[in-house]
Amino acid sequence: MKTSGTHLWLILWKAYDTLRTHAERHIESLGLCLSDFGVLEALLHKGPLPVNTIGSLIRLTSGSITAAVDRLERKGLVERRNDAGDRRARVVHLTASGRSLISCAFADHETAMERAVSGLTAAERAEAATLLKKLGLSAQAMLQ
Repeated sequence: MKTSGTHLWLILWKAYDTLRTHAERHIESLGLCLSDFGVLEALLHKGPLPVNTIGSLIRLTSGSITAAVDRLERKGLVERRNDAGDRRARVVHLTASGRSLISCAFADHETAMERAVSGLTAAERAEAATLLKKLGLSAQAMLQ
C-alpha cells in the first residue's frame, strides 16, 4: 500500500489534533490553561529560565509568554528574579507553591496521556517516536 505525503500529513494532523484535545481537556480539568501548564512544566523540568527561552520552548509569542508569566506571577506560582550574570535579564523561577502544583499536575497528566496513547504497545510507541523524529528532522533539513 502506497501512502502519499499528503495522506501521511492528514493522518498526522488528525492524530495530533486528537491527542492535543486529550491533553487540553486534562490540563483544563486541573484548573490550568495550556500555556500556563507549558510554562510551569518547562520550569519544572529545565529549571529557572529567561522569559524568551520559555516562549521558544513552548512555542508562544513574546506577548503571549509575557502574559502567561504575569498571570502565573499574580497567582504566586512563579517569580521573576534578576540574572546574576546579566543585570538586564530577568529569570523566571517556580515558587514553592508553583513547584508543588506542577509536580502533582504533571504526574497526573502523564497518567492521562498514557491512557490517550494506550492504543499502541510500548514497542509500537517506540517505533512511532523513532519514525516521527526521523520525519521531522528530514523535513526540517529541507527548510534550511
